[in-house]
Amino acid sequence: MGRTDGSGAYQPRAGRSALMADDCRVLEQDSFQDMIAFERKRSERSGKVYALILVDAIDTVTIDQREKLLEKTGQVLTALTRDTDITGWYKTGSTLGVIFADIVAADRDAVVTAILARVADTLSENLTVEQLSQLAISTNCYPENWQTETSRPSNPALYPDLASRDRSRRVAIVVKRIMDIIGSIVAIILFAPVILIIAIAIKLTSKGPVFFRQERIGQHGKPFVLLKFRSMFMNNDTSVHQEWFQNFYTGNAERHKTGDDNGNGTFKLPNDPRVTSLGRLLRRTSMDEVPQFFNVLKGEMSLVGPRPPIRYEVDAYKAWHRGRILQAKPGITGLWQVNGRSRVAFDDMVRLDLKYARTWSIWLDIQILLKTPAAVFFGEGAY
Repeated sequence: MGRTDGSGAYQPRAGRSALMADDCRVLEQDSFQDMIAFERKRSERSGKVYALILVDAIDTVTIDQREKLLEKTGQVLTALTRDTDITGWYKTGSTLGVIFADIVAADRDAVVTAILARVADTLSENLTVEQLSQLAISTNCYPENWQTETSRPSNPALYPDLASRDRSRRVAIVVKRIMDIIGSIVAIILFAPVILIIAIAIKLTSKGPVFFRQERIGQHGKPFVLLKFRSMFMNNDTSVHQEWFQNFYTGNAERHKTGDDNGNGTFKLPNDPRVTSLGRLLRRTSMDEVPQFFNVLKGEMSLVGPRPPIRYEVDAYKAWHRGRILQAKPGITGLWQVNGRSRVAFDDMVRLDLKYARTWSIWLDIQILLKTPAAVFFGEGAY
């Protein structure tokens, strides 16, 4: 069975010839992609890392050459892997993949480097120079290190199952986008007088701009600028919210009683000194979020979806928490907003968002949209 020795060198299964075709176990594309999703979940539970090595045949190779080259490459890959590793078609006929599982997070860089070197060395021992030049090798690790990326930290190679799910929902996704465009335009027109009144009120009651702009993290970890009506005084201390989020995230945030909590407190701070008097009213009625219809119109958000987090919140996420921004576009309202909002603990909020992404349909969006006015009117979990 393959292993890593004390120096981090990756060892294949002992006594195995790299070309033993009779023991070549290469999963079909659907099965292999299912295993990529399964290993993600297993990694989230165990805290260990897995590496996905992809070997592509370049486009200039003829179909016959590609077939023979990848067949031989598959034999080599299955021979150098451990019993716990998985070889399969990432993309049938063009890309082979190997999942190297159960890598200790602290040893990640050294072990992955050793694995990649072993793959390259073994291929070079069994393929000609010309054949090697026709292959491209890439390494992808899960969980990803999002702190090193800024534009789109999520690696599409690690989520083929989500891409497949989106393809199966193509028509519904188009309908959802049409609903977003029509809904945001109608909302902007209807709220135009209110927007004007709120803008004047903000300027008259406190110094500073009408709109509050803040970087948020959208789907796939892509940042965008979220718009809200400014509800706070200028130059306030952002560390107050960071400290609160850390407590909320770790489950140490206190519940604060409100007049209509029916015995359940809210995790938010109802008397935040940074919030203006007008801001409290805007937040209570959710009117501070009206400008987000412009984000929806631009395609950065949807009418329905998980709330978009701040970067420092995402930096604190565990791997499974990231699913809430990987699997659905952020929205103005969602399951969390109509199911308790600020009265819901962090992990429960994430579970609601994951449930939405998993069971999403146009009908579910309609149901959430119909429930939202009542949640806003009764101030469900607002602060």
